[in-house]
Amino acid sequence: MRVWTAPQATEEIEVSLLLEALHQRYHYDFRGYSRSSVARRLEEARQRLGCANLSMLQSRLLHEPAILPELIGLMTIQVSEMFRDPDYFRQLREKVIPHLRTYPSLKVWVPGCANGEELYSLAILFREEGLDARTIFYATDINPAALRKAEAGIYDLDRIALFTENHRKSGGLQSLSEYYSAGYGAAVFDRTLRARTVFSEHSLVSDAVFAEMHLISCRNVMIYFDRELQDRSIGLFANSLVHGGFLGLGAQETLRFSSHSDSFSDFASEQRIWRRSDTLPAVWGGSDAA
Repeated sequence: MRVWTAPQATEEIEVSLLLEALHQRYHYDFRGYSRSSVARRLEEARQRLGCANLSMLQSRLLHEPAILPELIGLMTIQVSEMFRDPDYFRQLREKVIPHLRTYPSLKVWVPGCANGEELYSLAILFREEGLDARTIFYATDINPAALRKAEAGIYDLDRIALFTENHRKSGGLQSLSEYYSAGYGAAVFDRTLRARTVFSEHSLVSDAVFAEMHLISCRNVMIYFDRELQDRSIGLFANSLVHGGFLGLGAQETLRFSSHSDSFSDFASEQRIWRRSDTLPAVWGGSDAA
């Protein structure tokens, strides 16, 4: 006997088909992202690209590859700020850095680095603490355009006042102005801050362990994932950290409901900083590049 079920809304079907087309044609996988968040971004993309509906947007995506960069830019969140949540960086400075000093060399990973604000915040903090010369930073994102902006290190001058105040509240040891030059309405950050940085495309959805890290700072990225993808990401981070390495998440993110929570111990939980413990999850693999 066939059981009747309510038909799926047309918009929901269109979203699913468009995400599948994006994955199969271009290997960008947003299927594990929060569906409500994805639907909002696709609606913005539909309007921006002048499509009557999502089916038309899907057709254009399949037949006009030139629109892909703009669509990916709209699908990924690029808005951040330097030293966002200053207490987080103060805790890194006061509690995490003393442990990191014990290593002869360090690796720091910023997944979902977007336009680079988090990367430069960490690079400045490590320079002020005298650790930059022995640290390699890895800045990754699925959006090539965002990676290019991160590597350029150029930000609108009207954002610098907020960056400066955040830096001061985080316990900054010098004026932020020591790290950039200003002109023509923009601030260009010192290229030496990124001299020891590897910029690379990497997807938390499909790619495997990136390297063996001492600190992973992935903040306000997983809030856009569904529960399954959040769990995969946390397992990936656990497998990417050295024993005793540190994981920092965003203010609204937690390990509480993850099947990999036993791989971490609380360190500065109010600021969402955990430390990798002895228990490790199974290694997560993946082959699709995104």
